[in-house]
Amino acid sequence: MSDHSTYDALRHFADSWGLLAMGLSFLVLIAWPFRPGAGDTHRDIATKIFDEDEANG
Repeated sequence: MSDHSTYDALRHFADSWGLLAMGLSFLVLIAWPFRPGAGDTHRDIATKIFDEDEANG
């Protein structure tokens, strides 16, 4: 197998299955914050910076 055919094979793989894998990863990462039960965690993280202010009065 020559270098040129190796390049072509890898490029074909990246153009098909690599693109599919990146697309699926993108969709999973976009949907992850919207899963059921995640709202409480995100609310806690968003208000965490104010915990010290409340403790000091």
